[in-house]
Amino acid sequence: MQSEEVKEGRERIKEFDRNINNDNNKEPWYKGPIKIILGLFLLLIIIMMVIPYYSIKEDPEPRMNIGLDEINEFIAVNASKSVDGFDKIKEIYDKNDAQIKFAANMIVSRSCNNENTVCYAKALYYFVRDEIKYVSDPLGKEYIESPKIVLKTGTADCESGSLLLLNMMENIGVDGEIVLIPGHAFIRIKLDKALGKYKYDDWIYLDWTCGSCSFGEIAYGNMDKEMRFLEI
Repeated sequence: MQSEEVKEGRERIKEFDRNINNDNNKEPWYKGPIKIILGLFLLLIIIMMVIPYYSIKEDPEPRMNIGLDEINEFIAVNASKSVDGFDKIKEIYDKNDAQIKFAANMIVSRSCNNENTVCYAKALYYFVRDEIKYVSDPLGKEYIESPKIVLKTGTADCESGSLLLLNMMENIGVDGEIVLIPGHAFIRIKLDKALGKYKYDDWIYLDWTCGSCSFGEIAYGNMDKEMRFLEI
């Protein structure tokens, strides 16, 4: 009877040892599928943090909180001068006009937190698009007003408004050209730091008269028309 009890005790000990060994051979919870799930979760968090940071850095958006009235306080116009064609444009266009430079600097400094040319260019485009009212020339006439006249009156036809936008762009160091198509005008600029989604043939086309167009967008069909480019 005693030997049976001893034998049974030994079997229980062996069974206990086997259970311990089985437990020791099991893979820890942190080395199994949970490890993979945690790794993917952490990777997702990193991606969500990094992508917005670089998107904001490379493609910043201005905060537009400046109006035409604030700009006009500092713009003085001695005479209401206009010309009747781009061949006379130099009579009214000063690439380095101090007042236009002041206006451009005021707009970008109020709209952009950092010194980023992409943000600056967007701010100037949105300002002209939203603050200058499009008014066509009288039938049969073609007048081009100076950029200061456009700021003072708050109105312009496509050529005059484009001249203002180009003038302000050049005053923040962005080169551009007037784009002429049949019956219309807008501008294009060179901005190497801008994302490729804004560019066409390495240029960014901007039509301030298109109220629904974002930065780099042109009204449907205009890109297919014959273009002439005017560097001033």
